[in-house]
Amino acid sequence: MIDELINDLKSDEGWEPSAYQDHLGFWTLGWGFLIDERKGGEIPVEVAELWLKILIEDKLSEMYERHPWIGSQPEDVQRALGNMSYQMGVGGVSNFRNMLSALQSGDRELAAIEALDSRWAVQTPERAKRVTDLMRG
Repeated sequence: MIDELINDLKSDEGWEPSAYQDHLGFWTLGWGFLIDERKGGEIPVEVAELWLKILIEDKLSEMYERHPWIGSQPEDVQRALGNMSYQMGVGGVSNFRNMLSALQSGDRELAAIEALDSRWAVQTPERAKRVTDLMRG
């Protein structure tokens, strides 16, 4: 019965991947998921955890596709690059050419220095320090 109900609701609500205002002006997304705080709408933490995991896996997959050598880097380097790609996208991380070149040649210290010499580090200094500490090992 649940599967049939899910199919009914999907059909009735329709899919919208971006937030929109429904016919009453309340913010909604997906298959009619109410997210408008005026009506008590919120995303359950279990959904947010799953969403985060999916996004992380997508970013890592894209990063490995663009830069296959990253898959052979130490886990803390991959974790650092995953953090950066979550924040600014894989394209944004790909713009850190000097950092990536240093990592590819095995110079983790230089990679961290290059990462910190950026607008990213100025805009989010605490995060940049944590991420580059991972990068250094």
